[in-house]
Amino acid sequence: MNLLKDRKDVSDGPAIVPPSEAQTLLALMHARGEVARLSEREQLFSTLLGSVNAVLWAFGWQNQQMIYVSPAYEQIFGRSAALLLGDFDEWRNSVYPDDLEYAEKTLREVLEKGAVEGREYRIIRGDGQLRWLSDKCFVARQGEDGRGPTIVGIAEDITEKKQLEGELQRLATTDVLTQSSNRRHFFDCARREFDLARQYATPLAFQLLDIDDFKRINDTHGHQMGDQVLQRVAQCGSAVLRRGDLFGRIGGEEFALLLPGCKPDLAEQIAERLQREIQRLSFRGNDGRRFGVTISLGVTYLRASDADLSAMFARADAAMYTAKRMGKNQIVLG
Repeated sequence: MNLLKDRKDVSDGPAIVPPSEAQTLLALMHARGEVARLSEREQLFSTLLGSVNAVLWAFGWQNQQMIYVSPAYEQIFGRSAALLLGDFDEWRNSVYPDDLEYAEKTLREVLEKGAVEGREYRIIRGDGQLRWLSDKCFVARQGEDGRGPTIVGIAEDITEKKQLEGELQRLATTDVLTQSSNRRHFFDCARREFDLARQYATPLAFQLLDIDDFKRINDTHGHQMGDQVLQRVAQCGSAVLRRGDLFGRIGGEEFALLLPGCKPDLAEQIAERLQREIQRLSFRGNDGRRFGVTISLGVTYLRASDADLSAMFARADAAMYTAKRMGKNQIVLG
């Protein structure tokens, strides 16, 4: 009787779960918690990727296929990510043609170097805009079990930075008033051309011009009118240039031209054309009357005895002042 009672008491009490079932239940509860945490992490990771204003990407080298590309791709490239993941040629088609060889070469270099930083190239967005990218990449995993390496990278739009660099370069090399080369930039470029002409024994012409009676123009019509004269003369100088010629403002009313590969007869024709173009200019003074301007121009050519550019500059300068003494509005060879 006691045994039966004991069994009844046991059956009437709470059920005892075998140890193996308890472990299984705890494991399921733990797994559910891990799934929830992973889901939260994945959601957080997706949010972070969506907020990064750069393209994160992964590329399988062996099959030449894009494995992953972050949401910023469609914003920066203006193209469908699905098309890129389906066909890597979509990336090639987006690269500016002149930069494609460089972009592909530097991508191959990652396999040798392990990483490539500072590679910059242009892309054509889906809407036709030209944009600059800085694309850093490195090998994330070497080939395993016959699989090729995986290359990962981050591509950032640096168009605004490039535009700022270009503007700073322009300001550093350009005369603000006339938009021609400033003195420093002109002579830096001219010295390089002089060295090349000496090295390869090619013709080189140097011209120096000064606006006649410029002080009288300023005194009579004001500095604002003087600025207009300088700007119009600079426009004439730019108009007569050939491809590769240099033109710059090197003093107050003084300009210089350097003509690489230019033989004497052609250099004289260019000087005469410049003189005519400036003589055609017409300005209206404060009194309503029109007036014109002229220039005195000295021309010289590279000689075998010229050790540096200063020798050509000195001859052109002397010729220009000779033109002044001869009555102005003259071209003198030096």
